[in-house]
Amino acid sequence: MQDNVSSAVAGPDAPTPHGSAGELREALIALKERAPGIRARDAARELGVSEAELVACRVGYGVIRLEPDFGAILRAMPAVGEVMVLTRNDHCVHEKHGTFGHVSIGPGHAIVLNHDIDLRLFMSHWRYGFVVTEQVASGLRTSLQVFDIDGMAVHKIYLTAESDRAVFDALVKRFRSAEQSADVAIAPLPPRQPDRPDSEIDVGNFHKHWRALQDTHDFFGLLQEFGVSRAQAMRLAEREFAYPVPSGALRRMLEMAAESKTPIMCFVGNPGCIQIHTGPVETLKTVGPWFNILDPRFNLHLREDAIHEAWVVRKPTRDGIVTSLELFDGTGFCFAQFFGERKPGKSELEAWREIVSGISDLTTEVPA
Repeated sequence: MQDNVSSAVAGPDAPTPHGSAGELREALIALKERAPGIRARDAARELGVSEAELVACRVGYGVIRLEPDFGAILRAMPAVGEVMVLTRNDHCVHEKHGTFGHVSIGPGHAIVLNHDIDLRLFMSHWRYGFVVTEQVASGLRTSLQVFDIDGMAVHKIYLTAESDRAVFDALVKRFRSAEQSADVAIAPLPPRQPDRPDSEIDVGNFHKHWRALQDTHDFFGLLQEFGVSRAQAMRLAEREFAYPVPSGALRRMLEMAAESKTPIMCFVGNPGCIQIHTGPVETLKTVGPWFNILDPRFNLHLREDAIHEAWVVRKPTRDGIVTSLELFDGTGFCFAQFFGERKPGKSELEAWREIVSGISDLTTEVPA
């Protein structure tokens, strides 16, 4: 995985109103000596701070704070050339190599629509940005890292050997903040609202609206209209349109996709970013609790032990039924989704439907 921390690159100490920044830097260095391979998120948890605070404490020591003009930064990224982008949540890390392109910025959201770098961005969750240079086994590594107000990492962009470093350096100079401060105001995101009682949902009408869907993107609107969470919708759906499968369905699905060379789509997100891979998968490997895809331009690291529920979901569209495998944790958060590769105006791949049929043999009981 790429989101590791390392000892800070030496540099001039930056003045900061955050009196504990120096102490936190020292604690991080000591932690790295005890656990050299520790991931950034785990290091923050070990030290009792957010990941944003862990990065901010190193401003002036291999870290540069950026102005939060993220729309302009995104528009400038295509000229940097090839990069590696990383989006994660608590259970899944999604890494893609490619170039930025077809960047569209709208009110509160943005889209990056290149084939290899395919992102849906929710800009109200883009609060703090830093450029981080750190020492790793292969040498110095540079990344642009964005964090939410709760200090969680939203998205990271890593330079590669193919990146245009001069263009990136000019970008950093352009967006460098005049205030190189270690101070970040951290506040928790609002808690997830509990599901409404099933008895308050007009389930019959909900079924009719589901059956009348015309596009997969309409599904979010359906949930909002009826005031149901995604996990609750699975439970309330007609079994024609959603049915549970064991957690082992993920592994079986990826093995079948790799063996048959069936291109898939893999969505992984957090409140500020959804990152999408489209294409085949080849190299699968288990390391501890992590099930991994380790292909040259796409890596996925997913904790199988976080799968509390797995559902096959079928959505009607103008182009026919579109089927997904959706993974939920114990809080009802959908942390990963998988589809067969599909273009608008075309029906679902028959090879993907055969894979779904193969995992459907594992059908389990509907959760209470």
